[in-house]
Amino acid sequence: MGDVMDWMTTKEAAELWGVTTRQIQLLCDRGRVKGAAKLGDIWVIPKGVSKPADGRKKNGRRKKDEDK
Repeated sequence: MGDVMDWMTTKEAAELWGVTTRQIQLLCDRGRVKGAAKLGDIWVIPKGVSKPADGRKKNGRRKKDEDK
């Protein structure tokens, strides 16, 4: 998988992206984080990968930031 320094933990990603660790885990479980891999019971995320767009809907429509 490469050098350990090429990866970040869900905790590191959560701090970087301003969301909870649980949200990162859910994004990884749903295949929304590009290149994320599960090692045993933990997720590792490639450093430098962008935060996925917010996929939640408001009033049945995608949130504005999804339209970009």
